Amino acid sequence: MEQEDTPDLAQQAAEIGQGLWAQGEALLTSMLRPWNAYQILIALGLLLVAHLLAKPLSARWDAWLRTRENWPMWRKRFGLLIRNRMRLILFVALIWPTVWVMREMTWPSRSYLLAIIGQLTLAWLLIAVVSRLIVNSFLRGVVRYAGWAWVTLSILNLTDEARTLLDSMAISLGETRLSAWIVLQAVALIGALFFVARFVSVTSATRIRRNEDISPSMQVLAVKFLQLMLYGAAFFLGLRMVGVDLTGLAVLSGAIGVGLGFGLQKVVSNLVSGVIILLDKSIKPGDVISLGETFGWINTLGARYTSVVTRDGKEYLIPNEDLITGQVVNWSHSNTLVRLDIYFGTAYGDDPHKVRQIAIEAAQSVDRVLKAKAPVCHIVGFGDSSVDYILRFWISDPTGGLTNIRGNVYLALWDAFQEHGISIPFPQREVRMLGDGEKENGN
Repeated sequence: MEQEDTPDLAQQAAEIGQGLWAQGEALLTSMLRPWNAYQILIALGLLLVAHLLAKPLSARWDAWLRTRENWPMWRKRFGLLIRNRMRLILFVALIWPTVWVMREMTWPSRSYLLAIIGQLTLAWLLIAVVSRLIVNSFLRGVVRYAGWAWVTLSILNLTDEARTLLDSMAISLGETRLSAWIVLQAVALIGALFFVARFVSVTSATRIRRNEDISPSMQVLAVKFLQLMLYGAAFFLGLRMVGVDLTGLAVLSGAIGVGLGFGLQKVVSNLVSGVIILLDKSIKPGDVISLGETFGWINTLGARYTSVVTRDGKEYLIPNEDLITGQVVNWSHSNTLVRLDIYFGTAYGDDPHKVRQIAIEAAQSVDRVLKAKAPVCHIVGFGDSSVDYILRFWISDPTGGLTNIRGNVYLALWDAFQEHGISIPFPQREVRMLGDGEKENGN
């Protein structure tokens, strides 16, 4: 705020405050009149009746809601809203018939306060119902309380004084003047535009995900890009609608961006890495990957991290930068065919030709092993206690797990070897105990 404007704004705020104080005194004085006091007592009596009726009606309403098991979620939420606002609903339902009866039986001035109270309570009830459509709890609270305040000021004819008072509280940033009134307008408009942007983004995202012609990674990229464009447009459009000069904010946002760039290098790196992952399609939701000791399925691709779910139900949030700079094994990148190797050994007395044939047939008996790409078995060496073999086979569904298919093939080998009399040797050690006579002869 500029130095020379401070006394004027302070004087203006003082004048507004004195005017509001005078109106408040006049309102209190008018309430002391007999008919105004009667109207206040009538309103208190109706509030007491609504309070007494709300308890049994809320209990019955709640019991009836519990029987509506097949209702959709939005109906259940609306039913809970009615239960929570039962007292206010009953008060509105009681006060307006009272106002209409009094207008017919006596002068309108004798129901003036009751009409104002009825207008306030009806407006508060409608705002409470409409604000439930907003999913975000913080934004819903802001809209609700701001709506209640503005409706109250409008009904009491105090909007001009409140607007002037809020507009007098301002600061100047270069050529841009920001007042409390502009900030409130911006919050209201941006909140409404954000609500519209969210509705459009959710609807568009659903349609994009249903389009099978778009790959999963491009679907994620399209949804993220659409959300960024919609929310960014809503923010800047809201500022322009309230008259904020964005050129003055450009320099400030540039300076803030430079400062954040140094302090949030890792965050920016993860964001850029996430965009690169989505563009080059190296990984996508549903892929099976290995990164270090982590093996699992990609659940979601976020702006900062990638969610990987392992077979034991653990969910790892891996920074996108690690997926770019680290060595990642994508088991289903270009295709889902995966070759697996298992090692085993048999005794030297067993025919190796027969062992190879039995091993191949055992692998082919497992369901997930591909028959089109026949398994192969080779001798890889002669060990100390066994002839060593490698059995190679292919699967087409790595998402079904790798450890379990290896275990099934090992079990099939065990059963086949038991059936054909093939033995699996194990290292044997011979320990000789030397007697005392042998020790003396040796000496």
